[in-house]
Amino acid sequence: MIANFKIKGNIYCVGKIDDREVPFHRLVLTKGTTYNSYLLKTGKPTVIDTVDMEFGREYAEHLAEIIDPLDIHYIVINHTEPDHSGGLAALAGKAVNAVIVCTEIAVPELQEMYKLHNRNFLVVKDGDTLDIGGKTLLFKETPYLHTAETMITYCSEDKILFPCDIFSTHVAAKRLFADEAGFDITEDFKGYYNAIIHPHRRYVRTLIEAVKDLEIEMIAPSHGFVIRQDVRKYIGLYAELSRETTQGKKAAIVYTTIKNNTRKMAKIIQDSLLENGIETTVWDADKTDAADILDSISAADAVFIGSSTRYADMIGNLEPILQQLQTMNLEGKLAAAFGSYGWSGEAIEVIQDYLDGTNMSVQSTSKVIKTTGMTHVEFPVRVRFSPKEPEKEQKIRHAADFVSDLLLSAI
Repeated sequence: MIANFKIKGNIYCVGKIDDREVPFHRLVLTKGTTYNSYLLKTGKPTVIDTVDMEFGREYAEHLAEIIDPLDIHYIVINHTEPDHSGGLAALAGKAVNAVIVCTEIAVPELQEMYKLHNRNFLVVKDGDTLDIGGKTLLFKETPYLHTAETMITYCSEDKILFPCDIFSTHVAAKRLFADEAGFDITEDFKGYYNAIIHPHRRYVRTLIEAVKDLEIEMIAPSHGFVIRQDVRKYIGLYAELSRETTQGKKAAIVYTTIKNNTRKMAKIIQDSLLENGIETTVWDADKTDAADILDSISAADAVFIGSSTRYADMIGNLEPILQQLQTMNLEGKLAAAFGSYGWSGEAIEVIQDYLDGTNMSVQSTSKVIKTTGMTHVEFPVRVRFSPKEPEKEQKIRHAADFVSDLLLSAI
């Protein structure tokens, strides 16, 4: 364990150095990593984040040597992933008086993961503050960096940002301060961003907005080095790396429809793509020459194809176009299926099967989860009846935005 390392005043890092080759997110961390937990010895002693669940018991026992667990007043969980919250079960078993502080979305996750249904939770929202006895914590919600419940915590008096996964490095740092590492950590910093944060780059804008007015003198993340020099340089790297730098992207949307519900879906997709600066053309396959549609697909970087379902199948003139796609070289293009349905929605899956028969990069829920961990983005995009309800429209926009981010990615 990290032996009660003081980062400033009465704030200590009490986490774990893991200097193995660590399997993580289907990667191998060849330089290891750290799981940084922080203890603020204030009038109301507070822990910010814990360690990986593999080290939970060791962590709780180590912390008990530093402070009586019964004196811990708050446990702040910025992110529920088990490499951050994994020590919570063991710690909560000792710190029985502690209130768990997190976002609303995090509460049921922590309750289920660690059997904490009978514990007291304090739900905080964006901009909320908490007096922990001589210090004030400010909470900012940063959803999807990299999961929906994530937040960051800022200690106003000490000007320290506790951003959880954000601004981390995967290095088993024996010297915790970046300026004492003995080497430039920039490449490790960028490497972490590329592997963990970049798939969620759209939401980095939320982060940059959240911290722009904060006076930050130190960044104390959950992995790797604590940054106390050139702080704005590292924040600026996130802004730079998440910038949309690839221009001139095009998309083609092709559909057939029965009662205009699939047409409405196509319009929502088009609007989202246009808002992201992607030139978009929409084609009704029953009202357009197939040659024009195929030419548009050939020129596009992303292709959305949708149909309503009737008698368990697609409708109209869509199938000949899909058959023609099997003979074309469409390598490098993104593709997604969509459609509305009533009684059943087989047409959407038939389109997905046709797309899978091409050499395009076809989006699927499975691929999204495996590459990003996101569960709010679904492919194919299926809507029952009209997409007029806000939650249905949001579902469509999530998918279109995801494809936009892939197109506009600078990496």
